[in-house]
Amino acid sequence: MTLHVHPSEATSSAVLDEAHIGHIRGALGTIHHGDHGPRTSFKHRLQTLLAILGPGLIVMVGDNDAGAFGTYTQAGQNYGTSLLWTLLLLVPVLYVNQEMVLRLGAVTGVGHARLILERFGKFWGAFSVIDLFLLNALTIVTEFIGIALALSYLGVSRELGVALSAVVIMAAVSTGDFRRFERFALALCAGSLLLVPIFIMVHPPMTELARDMFVAQLPKDGKLSEVMLLIIAIVGTTIAPWQLFFQQSYVIDKRITPRFIRYERIDLWLGIVLVVIGAAAMMAFTAATFAGRPEFGNFVDAGAVAAGIGQYAGRLPGVLFALALIDASIIGASAVSLSTAYALGDVMSLKHSLHRKPADAKGFYGVYFALIVISAGLVLTPGAPLGLLTNAVQTLAGVLLPSATVFLLLLCNDDAVLGPWVNTRGMNLFTGAVVAVLVMLSIILTVSVLFPEATNETVILSILGGGVAVTFIVALVGGAFRRGKASSRRHTAKRHILDSWRMAPLDELPPPALSTASRVWMGALRAYLILAGGLVLTRIVMLALAH
Repeated sequence: MTLHVHPSEATSSAVLDEAHIGHIRGALGTIHHGDHGPRTSFKHRLQTLLAILGPGLIVMVGDNDAGAFGTYTQAGQNYGTSLLWTLLLLVPVLYVNQEMVLRLGAVTGVGHARLILERFGKFWGAFSVIDLFLLNALTIVTEFIGIALALSYLGVSRELGVALSAVVIMAAVSTGDFRRFERFALALCAGSLLLVPIFIMVHPPMTELARDMFVAQLPKDGKLSEVMLLIIAIVGTTIAPWQLFFQQSYVIDKRITPRFIRYERIDLWLGIVLVVIGAAAMMAFTAATFAGRPEFGNFVDAGAVAAGIGQYAGRLPGVLFALALIDASIIGASAVSLSTAYALGDVMSLKHSLHRKPADAKGFYGVYFALIVISAGLVLTPGAPLGLLTNAVQTLAGVLLPSATVFLLLLCNDDAVLGPWVNTRGMNLFTGAVVAVLVMLSIILTVSVLFPEATNETVILSILGGGVAVTFIVALVGGAFRRGKASSRRHTAKRHILDSWRMAPLDELPPPALSTASRVWMGALRAYLILAGGLVLTRIVMLALAH
């Protein structure tokens, strides 16, 4: 293995935008570009961590957006706290996925979409950007739906509130000052803690919460097909494709290099903790609020949840929930729009950095502004099929998520891309299992959308059983259980080599050496995505025309 050791990050010509090289000017501190000194004291390490904080917190809190509010409160209102355990199962999945993209961003200096294009060809590069654009556009619409629902409960003009929210979201990124945007985003992250006082005021039973958090069970009175679809929705809203593209590009834009990966991992863990606290709080106080009430088991939307909390727990908790929903929708819309603008900037070689003013990065900001304006306009358009759009987001996310995770896994095993930072064998096995589970859940979701009347317990169990068998066969054929060269190698590179290793320029990289297992995965994935994606999009179009 050849190590490309660069004594200075400035020589890392793989970086696509020169604005991505320089001082780290975070919301809570600055690290100078030439600062290569060791962090020996607690104070110095804390100052470094504060300067690095941001990407992990923002991507994770942005994940608890309007769609998450609807999903988690639906779980609580319809099934109590019986699905709390799913959150703990998702923690290692969240960490592994996002740790891989932060590693890719810090080591390569190149965004996720561009790496897919360069390493796997034009088909997959175009596919990754097109599906991200479609899915993100629909997701941003759901963020403005969340804002509209919260404003309705608060008695504020829907038209005025949505328009002002759109202006705020656009103004926050357009100053040309990365630090200002990050301070805005971290303030919204702090705003997500509004869910905690609601939990305290509703005071759900702690013994029951502890049991349901650590003991896996399915709701006793729920139909397996309906419960499975809700679990898939929880997975889809907690692990979304936009998160991968956003965090990798944001790490690059913040100018984080390999020597700060350890600090960025702490940032990511803090974000995951906030996500779990917020999700668990929503399930818990919603379950406690509606237990024994006529609304229990009859979820409508997040606006109705706010009204129910206001009716049964008091006006203040209802208002706080509505404010938290607005806060979550704004940070969600900002992050999802940025992930799209970053990806298109990467692939099209446009200037794409929050360090640049709009006049200096017209394409980047143009994509961002267009997404916000069109999405807000759709929500305010009379007769727009908002319910259909919300369902389309969940469905497309379920279909497209496995592809994002497959390419993430392949990139993190590419020696030319990550060198000594490639995945360990244990991480590969865990991520491979995650991909298999995501594919099975994606198939269940696709079948339920295309054939809702035929989706029952037998079909779901058959898909799960067949998926396990196929995964095992593919693993044996592809050699996943043999001691592979990349996955089993223990890297003995010294710390200073790890800290300074950067990917070579894209045009100097050798073609990727894909294993048999990788080729099998990609072939199966291409066939599934073309078939399932086409069928789902066709059904969505037919429903839209019928509407």
